[in-house]
Amino acid sequence: MGTSVQVTPLCGVYNENPLSCLVSIDSFNFLIDCGWNDHFDPTLHQPLFKVASTIDAVLVSHPDTLHLGALPYAMKQLGLNAPVYATEPVYRLGLLTMYEQFLSRKQISEFDLFTLDDIDSAFQVMTRLTYSQNHHLTGKGEGIVIAPHVAGHLLGGTMHLNGTVLASFVRPAVLITDAYNALNNQPYRRGEKENEFGETIKKTLGAGGNILLPVYTAGQVLELILILEHYWSDKCLNYPIFFLTYVASSTIDYVKSYLEWMSDSIAKSFEQNRENPFLLKQFSFADMSDFVLARVNLIMLQMVQRLDCLCIH
Repeated sequence: MGTSVQVTPLCGVYNENPLSCLVSIDSFNFLIDCGWNDHFDPTLHQPLFKVASTIDAVLVSHPDTLHLGALPYAMKQLGLNAPVYATEPVYRLGLLTMYEQFLSRKQISEFDLFTLDDIDSAFQVMTRLTYSQNHHLTGKGEGIVIAPHVAGHLLGGTMHLNGTVLASFVRPAVLITDAYNALNNQPYRRGEKENEFGETIKKTLGAGGNILLPVYTAGQVLELILILEHYWSDKCLNYPIFFLTYVASSTIDYVKSYLEWMSDSIAKSFEQNRENPFLLKQFSFADMSDFVLARVNLIMLQMVQRLDCLCIH
């Protein structure tokens, strides 16, 4: 008798809502991602509430809010009680993402959907895996093997990550993906686009302006940081750049140790010159609690959620 595979989307279909999907292999239920949006709308997870107690394991694919933002809430409020699996960067950067989300929300509202302790509790049950590591489940999941593979998206983008290799999957039975950018038929011109981006920034700063770039803690902000770092060095610019979040310094400190998770070119460059690309020379780190924007000619990378509490005079 063959294996039965059933896929049930719980959130994130026919719209751009956060991602969550139930995959049942015979009688074993996987929750693939447990995302939330920046508004933390509990009504999005009514479908998850109905099945949370039946879930046997959770697989988390990316360290951003759209993929793991609801994990602490689901474990505290929805009855989710299952082991969680992710890679080391997803674990560490996801934890920092949730810290930032909570601290940012508490600054502007009486946020009570989960606490810092709830975040810690959710991540304490997370088993960390390496790429292509075969992890054999036991008990009810006997005979099922899970293994993470390169997606080519986060840590922070294609600039410092290897792309996904679909040929490494032999005779897949089910492909679950999204359709973001599916209608984007523009030719890919990375170097040209990055130069246009840099020139626009330089022109704005040269005219006496400030620049605010909304970012997420552990997403493609890392790619943006490298672009700005290289452009500033190449053009010998001295305008200050601030990475302004509660966990900015911690994020960069952890990323420095994750070079083996990045692209071959990053690893090769490090082997040749022994210089970590995230040993940043152009950036300063600050926090909203002690930052006052009282000058011009600067760039600020600011958490999207904290724009509500940012005042520019």
